[in-house]
Amino acid sequence: MNLELILFLVVTLIKGAIVAGVMLGLVAYSVVAERRFCAWIQDRIGPNRVGIPFGGVRVGNWFTIPLVRLWGLGQPIADGLKFIFKEEITPGHVNKPYFYLAPILAMVPALVTVCVVPFGSFIDLSPLAAPVISWFHGSADLAQIFRVKAVIADLDVGVLFVFAIVSISVYGIVLAGWSSNSKYPFLGGIRSSAQMISYEIAMGLAVVPIFLTVGELNLGKIVEYQARNGWLAVAVVAPWNHWSLQSLVLWVPLGLSFVIFLVAAFAETNRLPFDMPECETELVGGYHTEYGAFKFALFFLGEYAAMIVTSAVMVTLFFGGWTLPFHPWLYDAATAPWWFGPVHIVVFIGKMACFIFFFIWVRWTLPRFRYDQLMGLGWKFFIPVALANVLLTAGLVAWFQLR
Repeated sequence: MNLELILFLVVTLIKGAIVAGVMLGLVAYSVVAERRFCAWIQDRIGPNRVGIPFGGVRVGNWFTIPLVRLWGLGQPIADGLKFIFKEEITPGHVNKPYFYLAPILAMVPALVTVCVVPFGSFIDLSPLAAPVISWFHGSADLAQIFRVKAVIADLDVGVLFVFAIVSISVYGIVLAGWSSNSKYPFLGGIRSSAQMISYEIAMGLAVVPIFLTVGELNLGKIVEYQARNGWLAVAVVAPWNHWSLQSLVLWVPLGLSFVIFLVAAFAETNRLPFDMPECETELVGGYHTEYGAFKFALFFLGEYAAMIVTSAVMVTLFFGGWTLPFHPWLYDAATAPWWFGPVHIVVFIGKMACFIFFFIWVRWTLPRFRYDQLMGLGWKFFIPVALANVLLTAGLVAWFQLR
């Protein structure tokens, strides 16, 4: 095994650890953000007490170190400790192997999907690897190894990988409902399987116009195309010197693709107004009724992880990923200043946060659909519209190529 391969593996592990840490942090604080936002909508205060240290520290009988509340930002730590130390109760009537496997299948796919999402243009790890580079007398080739793409796995079939892994998450919910051997979880699992399969068709058809327009399945190359030609969902933000009739005309089907993808994303992540699998007023808690403690926490965190990953995918496919509208910001990673990488990552996270806020806002604004309305909307409206949109895009692309 040569040195370059070893360093490649080390750099990949470092990127994976960083992305996993950021992802779990976003999941934890998305929960806090949603609780604070829904409290604001309902004219309440929300979690604002948990800080550092928890409850203050008493020194002897005469002095207490005051509680630093930090606006409730310590709430994820308190919730995590509660789930970890809470008693695990497994009902005797469940099918235990599948009962234990279901929460894992609900959480893991979201973490795997994020591996192919480009969260920036590049990362310069050479300052951290300075001792290694100096050991080899400042090798330029070695320094370039540590200047890497800001994506864990740069696959040429990245979009197909996303859909392949996302489709696995339904198994976690179905297994949870079936293995619980209880009527309400079983109904929740059946609802979820029908809902996710139905809207996954519309979601898949919604990204076909992107393939036809860009000609690539690699998510990084889709972002680079948008850096040169403008965001796919909003063609009018193309750089001033790159406006074209093609980008303006294709904005209509691509904008429609974004709307279809957005609605399907709500259904795929089981968020209101499409949270039928866990509808409390009908199914108690749905597929996770029999779960508690840390296994319930995995379902809870899996929902928010799926919301975050879906937001990241929408930013990548339709809103230019890490790019900004007023400048292409597409530079050769070998010559760009090191600080471009962190700036692009901040831009990407900012766009993603806007979508997360939108998910939260819709949940606490719109009422829940009836189940027949949910399925009718998917099969009778979104799938036919998505098919017609594919045909329209194919016709327009063919017409522009033949001109």
